[in-house]
Amino acid sequence: MTKIFSFCLSIVATAFFLYVPAAAAGTLQFFANGEELITEGFVSPKLTRDGWALTFTHAFVSVSDITAYQADPPYDARSGETVPASQTVALDGNHIVDLAAGSPESPPVFVGEKKGVPAGHYNAISWEMTRDEKGLLSGYTMLLLGQAEKDGQLVDFRIRTAEEATYTCGEFVGDERKGFLSEGGIADLELTFHFDHIFGRADKDPDDPMNTEAVGFEPFADGTGMHDIRLEGMHIGHAGEGHCAVQWQ
Repeated sequence: MTKIFSFCLSIVATAFFLYVPAAAAGTLQFFANGEELITEGFVSPKLTRDGWALTFTHAFVSVSDITAYQADPPYDARSGETVPASQTVALDGNHIVDLAAGSPESPPVFVGEKKGVPAGHYNAISWEMTRDEKGLLSGYTMLLLGQAEKDGQLVDFRIRTAEEATYTCGEFVGDERKGFLSEGGIADLELTFHFDHIFGRADKDPDDPMNTEAVGFEPFADGTGMHDIRLEGMHIGHAGEGHCAVQWQ
């Protein structure tokens, strides 16, 4: 009888040991954010560098290979080196995200989540801008649709790019730190896109590096058909205000 009782206790203890880690694991959520320049638009005083007001009906981006890291030591995006990760979590699949679907009050757009991941501080993130070969974007990585206005002139615009790039970023920089996943909890990370690096900002000095590198809106102001844009050299991908290393394909 003693042996049977001991055997039963062993089974219960083993079952409990196997159960606890699964219950203690957390959920890591991923969001993409075009910020207020997409959800509210380039409106006065934040017009484009050449004085256009822009509103976006859609701002599609195609992203894949989204990966979160527990980096030790913390990743320095300026190094351009591989993330020194003790733990990684990858979100499977290619995702077409409409950044304009966010609201002015809550601009981040949900991309996906991974459940059952180890707890810890996910303090680095990477993703690829990948061509959507068969879907909505038809071979492109980004498509912007909307309307521009300047001095009473209204222009419908369609701007796209097929360029592919990999962004590798350190910890999110913003009002609150992100990526702290407790056992059984939920944490989030963000892919941030800064569109003022494309169009510039009229409320900034003309000699500001952002404005000198941006193309503005004037090249797309004829209102005729689809326009292609070259993004290489513009630092669009961020983690909040945190900078990223970028590798163009």
